[in-house]
Amino acid sequence: MTRILAYRFSAFGDVAMTVPVFREFLEQNPEVEIVMVSRNNFRSLFTDIPNVIFHGIDFDDYKGFLGIRRLGTELLKFYKPDYVADLHDVIRSKILDKLYVRKGLKVFKIHKGKEEKENLTNVWNLDKVQLKKTVERYADVFRDMGFKVELSHQLRPKFNQKSGIGFAPFAQHKGKMLPLEKSFELVKILAEKHTVYFFGGGEKETETLENWESQIPNTKSLAGKLSLSEELNKISQLEVMISMDSANMHLASVVGTRCVSVWGATHPFAGFLGFGQSENDVVQINDLTCRPCSVFGDKECYRGDWACLEEINVQKIIEKI
Repeated sequence: MTRILAYRFSAFGDVAMTVPVFREFLEQNPEVEIVMVSRNNFRSLFTDIPNVIFHGIDFDDYKGFLGIRRLGTELLKFYKPDYVADLHDVIRSKILDKLYVRKGLKVFKIHKGKEEKENLTNVWNLDKVQLKKTVERYADVFRDMGFKVELSHQLRPKFNQKSGIGFAPFAQHKGKMLPLEKSFELVKILAEKHTVYFFGGGEKETETLENWESQIPNTKSLAGKLSLSEELNKISQLEVMISMDSANMHLASVVGTRCVSVWGATHPFAGFLGFGQSENDVVQINDLTCRPCSVFGDKECYRGDWACLEEINVQKIIEKI
């Protein structure tokens, strides 16, 4: 059995995107085992993939350069890998890479395409093109090792009988989030014919969604009530998920549920559309030449009016549903 030590520590959506890649890679290479090192709270993402050993960590236990070096030594001693896959390429993972190269291990790392992405998000660049999908960038790391992997880019539904609509109206950054009054209006219309389940986390989000639940019949807030494995199970039973360009889109991909995704400052061209999700299910303003202005949605609006989100008509989302 060939053993690959892989690591990706954050963000939630990026870690979730490794899941379908691992699944298909390991099906095509059954003689391989992956040790996935990531944050403890992402464990449930990987529980049903054969040949994946999840090694959860808490960075409070491995602070600073010396802490990361100690982690690297522990992993090496415990797992004795044949190859190392750096799926993150940040300072922490670079420290691990150097340690393993010194120990004579072959380290393969993701090529993020930073220059292409900078060019894509330059508001003066009018020639926008689709960049390589992030899941293909992950697969390339294994291809560089000499393995064959063909990604299907197909969803795998877990249930035939599905019901209800999931809605995750929040995102980490303003540039990714439909204005809340639009989201509220959308739910009011959808809840006339469907049961709508709200997803979110954190105190403020939970409070907002519970408030919506009390105002709109036929809705249920699940924010703050479910563990990650329970959340994945619920999303797998939904007919469709509505999400911003956020982790919830990737969770829908993990469990094979279609997702209607809303994009503002970001754009599927950067390669972050959920695995197996259709471009036909994307809602965005296509004729804004300044889009995308950001890979992660974390920049201030160049125009100052957030037109990419303010101009989205909720009717467009309803038509997709």
